[in-house]
Amino acid sequence: MTAPPPVRPPHEAPREPGEKARRRRPPSRLLAPLRQTGQLFALALAVVRAVFRRPFQVREFIEQFWFVASVTILPAALVSIPFGAVIALQVGSLTEQLGAQSFTGGASVLAVIQQASPLIVALLIAGAAGSAICADLGSRKIREELDAMEVMGISPVQRLVVPRVLATMSVAVLLNGLVSVVGTLGGYFFNVIMQDGTPGAYLASFSALAQLPDLYIGELKALIFGFIAGIVAAYRGLNPRGGPKGVGDAVNQSVVITFMLLFAVNMILTAIYLQIVPPKGG
Repeated sequence: MTAPPPVRPPHEAPREPGEKARRRRPPSRLLAPLRQTGQLFALALAVVRAVFRRPFQVREFIEQFWFVASVTILPAALVSIPFGAVIALQVGSLTEQLGAQSFTGGASVLAVIQQASPLIVALLIAGAAGSAICADLGSRKIREELDAMEVMGISPVQRLVVPRVLATMSVAVLLNGLVSVVGTLGGYFFNVIMQDGTPGAYLASFSALAQLPDLYIGELKALIFGFIAGIVAAYRGLNPRGGPKGVGDAVNQSVVITFMLLFAVNMILTAIYLQIVPPKGG
């Protein structure tokens, strides 16, 4: 006689053959960040491809360019003045302790052009223009306007996202030059007036340490940062959750994600630049 099969307790349900495999499967919450990262890169690739497709939305680009510029020019100019002043005062105090006051101008201007100016521009674009772009696309999404565009055969990426991303990139590059000039003038004023520096030594140290690639890397950073701000804002706007409240959450998330990506990308670009371009006189 064969032994009877084991009797399971009444509270334990019978296990199916694939139950053990399902238990080993990682939960979807752990894969959500990876999935969203892949979707973000896919959107960036789709935007790059759609830039070269016709028709190009010239009117939408001009409107978005004007909007982004109008909400960022004045705050950028106002922020760059104290930012350049703080850098000049801090660098001037440090060089005074080291006995190298003649290099104050060059060190402070390089810090403004290479680091401060692109970051100021990117943070303002992400905070002011990026949040507005995310809110606009998110409201269109919950009203099902984007779905209606897809039904009519119109690509929302080419029609709405591409002009906004190009507008943020263009404004970032132009605004970076403005912030660099205003920040340099602010640093010059505070160094000469408050730290008893001489204008000739300030300008001479700048010409001795600065070189043209320093301006190139600043503009390149501004271009990349503007692209990141536009892509992240568009991605969160195209994927809101939970109706109007989800749009507000998407706006906050887009700003935070952009800030984190900006500092990470800035560190990478700075490390590559310092390895490729030798210092002047080195």
